[in-house]
Amino acid sequence: MIVAERKPFDEIRNMVSGYKKVLTVGCGTCVAVCLAGGSKEVETLNAELNLAFRNDGIEFGAETLERQCDMEFLAELDTKADQYDAFLSMACGAGIQFLAERFSGKPVLPAVNTSFIGVNLDVGWYEEKCRACGQCVLAMTGGVCPVTMCAKSLFNGPCGGTNKTSCEIHADQPCAWLKIYERLSGQGRLDQIMTVSPPNDWSNQKPRKVIQPGYEERVKAMQS
Repeated sequence: MIVAERKPFDEIRNMVSGYKKVLTVGCGTCVAVCLAGGSKEVETLNAELNLAFRNDGIEFGAETLERQCDMEFLAELDTKADQYDAFLSMACGAGIQFLAERFSGKPVLPAVNTSFIGVNLDVGWYEEKCRACGQCVLAMTGGVCPVTMCAKSLFNGPCGGTNKTSCEIHADQPCAWLKIYERLSGQGRLDQIMTVSPPNDWSNQKPRKVIQPGYEERVKAMQS
């Protein structure tokens, strides 16, 4: 699923400043699951905004759609759009752009940052598993993504810098190619590791994770 994080409040406050009526629009799918942009998060953000602008007369409406990346669900806002000066979207980047396309005459402001495609490890804890590189090699790597799970995003084999099963760049990151070797070996498909794929042009980046505010202590306790 797509994982997102809410933008810093000061950034959101600056974006909506100057408008008289703003509709905060949540999304009921990915960003709701990762606790960044569902109906609960819409209510929380609006409560903060109402408090911050209590003397400025700005009104904040609230709507949470089933999905913002589907025109069918965006149509629910057709009769309400004219009541507002701007939309404040809590969807992923794709949903925000789709909302802006349908209501091109209205400013559509992003309330969240889209982080990555990831998996749900526990409530409030998400880790990146796919970078949507457009050239999936999971069949040849035993289901371990070298682009995402290798801190150097090496597409064709290890670098030789493994440090006691961990990456030499990030000690807390297991070596992806060691995992690939072990997985393929266990499946009797170790010959696949010799397959050469055209390299993708990706910046080196450690696999990312998001722990939503309020869940840090829970995750720390699980990891200890």
